Order: sequence, then structure tokens, then C-alpha cells
Amino acid sequence: MNFPAITQTEGYWDALRGGAAIPMRADIDPRGLTDVLEFAFILERIAPGVGRFRLAGMHLSDLMGMEVRGMPVTAMFLPQARKEISEIFEKVLETPSVAILDLQGDGGFGRARIEAKMLLAPLKNDFGDVNRILGGLQSVSAIGRQPRRFRVTGVTIRELDVPRTASAKMPARVGPVLASSGFAEAPASFQDAPDAKKPSTRKPGTGTPSLRLVVNNA
Repeated sequence: MNFPAITQTEGYWDALRGGAAIPMRADIDPRGLTDVLEFAFILERIAPGVGRFRLAGMHLSDLMGMEVRGMPVTAMFLPQARKEISEIFEKVLETPSVAILDLQGDGGFGRARIEAKMLLAPLKNDFGDVNRILGGLQSVSAIGRQPRRFRVTGVTIRELDVPRTASAKMPARVGPVLASSGFAEAPASFQDAPDAKKPSTRKPGTGTPSLRLVVNNA
């Protein structure tokens, strides 16, 4: 079957990569995915084998009948397929590699069997750790009654010829972090709290007093 959104999303990711490095999450520009945004998503690795949706197009919400942002990616799969999708998710980040999955959803009352394809392509975060995924999910046939959950019927893994990343431990920040463009979220700014033990530099008798004594001798 023809899944043009998957082909276009993979082509966009490959163009960002330039044949060598893994793209940064901040490099993802929605304007480059204008025609396929409804099928696109970004996953964040929150634990080994566990990814949740940070951003997701409307097609994924239509399949589930609800907003999927914040949900684990395994929520879109049948229970017997969840261990497999977790292993594939982890392989994409650890190898690293690109995975294309052939999916199938069961038919039943009020809905026909549905075929779909999913792309999982690794991304780096702002610290250079490979713990994000740019993906796409496109189905064919009418969605019918929701939610639609899938099993994996085929997997194609393309390993990337890049050096393995170092530990995912975040380095200490030594200065302000600038917000990046694209889908990247700007970090919250902060200031040092005032030091309560620091002595005051105001000279006695200067400044505006905070308390005034009034004496009435009448």
C-alpha cells in the first residue's frame, strides 16, 4: 500500500541528517512537514523502552478518539504487541536506527480491518543525547469506531553508521541555555535567590525608615 506521509517524513529526516549525524530535536521545523503534520509526532524517552507523545498530529487523535499528547506510544497498540513496540523503540535510540513498522488493526462491529504504517527516526536533545524520536503514523481505510489499536505485522530496521552516544546523564549547566527554534521548548529562566546571610550595605541613618514613632504629650 502507498503511505506518502511516511515516505515524506522519512525524507525530511534524512535531509536534516545530511547523510551523517542524527538531527537535533530543535532542528525540526513544522514548515518542512506542512503536508504531513497531521500524521507526524515526536516521542520522548522517559524510561528504558518507554516513550510518550510530546507532540502528535490530528490523525493519531482521530485513531484513538482522544488527545494523545502525554500518552505512552504503547497505548496505540494491542496488549500483545506492546512488548515488541517497546523493544523497537529502544533499539531505534540505542543502535541508533530507523524503523518502519507495518501495522494492522482488527475489524469488528462498526469498523473494518485497518492497515497502517509507522516511522520511528531518532533525534538528539539539546544536550546531544539520543532520546527523542520523530515519527509518522498513517492509516488507510475508514477509521470507523474508535479507539483503533494495532499489532505489528512487519518491521524494517535500518541501522545508522554513526558513533554510539555517551551516557544520557545530563551535564551540569554552566551558563544560560538559549531557546532553540523549531519544536524545541524554551527552558524556564531562573535567578539566584537572595542570600539571607549577606550583610546590608546601607549606612545607618540613610534611606527611608520603615517604622515611625509618634508621641502625643497632650
